[in-house]
Amino acid sequence: MDYIEVTISLKPFRPFNEIVVAQLGDLSFNSFTEDEDEETVKAYILEGDYIQSDVESILSPFEDLAKIEFNASKIEKVNWNQEWEENFDAVEVGDFCCVRAPFHLEKSNFTHEIIIEPKMSFGTGHHQTTKMMIEHMESIDFNGKTVLDMGSGTGILAILAKQMGAKEVVGIDIEEWAYENMVENFDRNNVDIAAYKGGEELIANIGKPYDVIIANINKNILLRQLPTYKLHLNNRALLLLSGFYETDAEDLIQAKELDGYALIHQITKETWCALKLQKGE
Repeated sequence: MDYIEVTISLKPFRPFNEIVVAQLGDLSFNSFTEDEDEETVKAYILEGDYIQSDVESILSPFEDLAKIEFNASKIEKVNWNQEWEENFDAVEVGDFCCVRAPFHLEKSNFTHEIIIEPKMSFGTGHHQTTKMMIEHMESIDFNGKTVLDMGSGTGILAILAKQMGAKEVVGIDIEEWAYENMVENFDRNNVDIAAYKGGEELIANIGKPYDVIIANINKNILLRQLPTYKLHLNNRALLLLSGFYETDAEDLIQAKELDGYALIHQITKETWCALKLQKGE
């Protein structure tokens, strides 16, 4: 099937590029490229999934804050690897973790190195939410722990947990293309991680208790799934949440679904937020 390429011009480019990519990611767009010099974001979606009014509804709230224009055109095929090789740089989080593509040179001065085939935008480490999750994970002792990475995407956070000594890691994603990419990246990084395609119902079906649950999704989905997380978290277990704006953090912290949790640490980067919480006895 052919793809639709949506080219979005943003002035100023930042921080609206991050916001637009995040919100289009909630639709069926499955790859993005960004050009800060040209101040454009290009988003790709299967022709049958494209609805122009959906794009308009995402962009319209920002019209008073930025100059935004977009156009859509049909393209027959996209070589995603070539697109990303032209736009993808290695991501470094201090000297703790380097996330690179197979075409980047190996770097030996990091505690952890993760190789991600860049077939999608989220989970390459570039988005602020992923970077913040990595920062939270650096402070955790994963040795012998059981871990769930919900909405795993490329599997980057699941891979890191396993590299950090987790005994058992489960990665779940509802999107077919994300699931396939996750499995590829688990193999690429030589980690033994159970991968599942599906949604919240799989947590109960698998039936495991976890010492750490990682969920980098979005506010509404998090609020809906928090009760299920709580049922499958051990006492004193950790819950890492991101995928939402700083302005939404208090709504999550005060949500009844998080009653009984203690807020351990909060990180904010460029309007995005990530929370580290601990479940009580």
